[in-house]
Amino acid sequence: MAENDELIRLTACAAVALLRRREVTPLELVEASLTRIEAVDGPVNAMVTRCAERARDQARRIMASPAPSHDFGWLGGLPLAVKDLNDLAGVRTTYGSPIFADHVPVRSDIMVERLESHGGIPIGKSNTPEFGAGANTFNEVFGDTLNPWNTTLNAGGSSGGSAVALATGQVWLATGSDLGGSLRTPASFCSVVGLRPSPGRVASGPDGIKFDTLSVNGPMARTVEDIGLMLDAMAGWDIGDPLSLEAPAIGFRESARRRQAPKRIAFSPDLGVSPVNRETRALCEAAARRFEAAGCIVEEACPDFSGVPEAFQTLRALGYVAGMRELYETKRALLKPDVIWNIERGRALDAETIATALLRRSRLYDDIAAFFSRYDLLLAPAACTPPLDIKQRWVREVEGHVFENYVEWLRLASVVTMASCPSLAIPAGFTADGRPVGLQLVGRPRGEAALLSAGAVLEDLLGLSSLVPIEPRPGSADVLVRS
Repeated sequence: MAENDELIRLTACAAVALLRRREVTPLELVEASLTRIEAVDGPVNAMVTRCAERARDQARRIMASPAPSHDFGWLGGLPLAVKDLNDLAGVRTTYGSPIFADHVPVRSDIMVERLESHGGIPIGKSNTPEFGAGANTFNEVFGDTLNPWNTTLNAGGSSGGSAVALATGQVWLATGSDLGGSLRTPASFCSVVGLRPSPGRVASGPDGIKFDTLSVNGPMARTVEDIGLMLDAMAGWDIGDPLSLEAPAIGFRESARRRQAPKRIAFSPDLGVSPVNRETRALCEAAARRFEAAGCIVEEACPDFSGVPEAFQTLRALGYVAGMRELYETKRALLKPDVIWNIERGRALDAETIATALLRRSRLYDDIAAFFSRYDLLLAPAACTPPLDIKQRWVREVEGHVFENYVEWLRLASVVTMASCPSLAIPAGFTADGRPVGLQLVGRPRGEAALLSAGAVLEDLLGLSSLVPIEPRPGSADVLVRS
């Protein structure tokens, strides 16, 4: 048990280094992961489906190969979690929906196939809200995923299971996805790291909308360098995705290792579009100012995001109609109310509203291009509030501002989605009552390499990455339900 405990506390990069030197085997890491899941997942409910024998078989195949260890791709036999929105061949994949409670796909997602081709070993599926709708991870199939820092709190969503599995040391890496903050919010709430990459950086499919630039898959980990490692294993062109990009000549992990500080940074406490909890605002500004210790200029500024949240909701609703029309027409009674709301909002759209949203997004990109001619990074809170009571399904109010629906409180993330910029969420600190707060670092379009390099600099300055993994911590019954 002591040996297993030592292994699960390694970074992903350190674990892969041991695999390369054959000082540990893939099977030993698989067993360490399974043992840790069994020991800590009960109080948090993050890893809802496990595929132990499948993982063991993969590990044994890698170990039996006569090829040198460096031939096993970027990951070399490292176990990881796959979000339950992504198909994993031969393993129950529910999308958090009762409709698919017994669904077992015959083919994995392109992203999962790529991870496995680079030596990743899926250990199981991490929990997600139904079809990823909502920034709190709960569903009727598996129930609630709880925050390990305080198990009365929510873990964020929709990649909440992945974030919790990382924070508790169940896995070294996990997949996430992000439409309007589904990867960045749980990273912020659980004090781990998550990257929303540029559209096309990680190939998606074979199902889904082929030309969608709002929803992306991305890596989640406990350190920025681990994010770079996982992105190396995820990135690359695939004929199944018309938007997919070629992998770079210099790997993303190498870019993170270079730790090059940016010259000029813009910080905004609210991006001009959202109320922000006072403690969150203060913690994020303090974290951003730490860049000054690396010789960076930090100024308060941001692009003009006015009207972008409304445009996002229009395009999001349009995507729900395109992607879920058949389920709505045949299984409406079994769908989550939030999903129905999104689809029906999309069905009610007219051409003028859609055109207005498309044009607003186009103007935003022009503003973004001009903004990044002056600044290297844009920093802002990853979420407008720390995690709240698990019973509060979505944030109703922050600093006296009342949100009308479950998407509005995600504006800090959704406007960055609309900009098509990569965004890295890293831990920024903790509130006085111990709730995690995350900072998002936004880079130039397709600028993941420089973003990860800068993120690693700030991570070192803040010194928070060593705080995870943790044991799940029971929380107080009188947790705040309003921010």
